[in-house]
This record gives sequence, C-alpha cells and structure tokens, in this order.
Amino acid sequence: MIIAKLAAAALAVSAATGPDVDPHMPQKGVALQLLVGSATDCISKTVAADPRFRKQDLGRKQDLGDLIADLISSCIEPVRAMIDAYDHYFGEGTGEAFFYLDLLPDAVIESAVQPE
Repeated sequence: MIIAKLAAAALAVSAATGPDVDPHMPQKGVALQLLVGSATDCISKTVAADPRFRKQDLGRKQDLGDLIADLISSCIEPVRAMIDAYDHYFGEGTGEAFFYLDLLPDAVIESAVQPE
C-alpha cells in the first residue's frame, strides 16, 4: 500500500514535470515503482529498527523527519538507484528534485503500524 502511494506520487510528479509521455512510459513507471518501493522499504525498516523510533511518538513528523535524515545514509544504495533512474528517464537533476523526503514520514508511520 505504501509502495503504491509513493509510486503514484512518483508518476504524478513525472507527469507534471517530466517530458511528454513516450511509448516506453509503462516500463519507466514499473522501474520507478520498484525503485521507489526498494528505497522506501529500506528506509522504513531502518527507522523502525532504530531505538529512537517510538510508535507512541508517531504524531511528531518533524522528529521522524529528522530521524530519517540521520539514517538515510544506511539506505544510500536504493535511494541513489531511484534518483539515478529518475535522472535517466526524465533528465539530469530531476531525481534530486523528485526525492520524496517529505512523503517518507507518512510512509514510515504506515509501515510501522501495519502488520507484515
């Protein structure tokens, strides 16, 4: 569910800011969905495993955003792959612009409260 929301956001952003849709867009969408999912999963698991993360503090998104920023380096490979793919598909610099740090607190919260 989280992956679907983030993938939908990725596609919405790409539709709004990317080049005209081409015949390869479905493949791009699938590739981006997998990469967004991989990065989000890594970040969610890393944050949830950190002792500073407490389920009772889920309403404090600023604190959670700071924790994500502290731990993002643990997931640099999937995050970099997602950004690089976005750059490849939509032009240099678009991956950094797309990076979804503002969506991550909600994704981490949703992941933490849902059973696996």
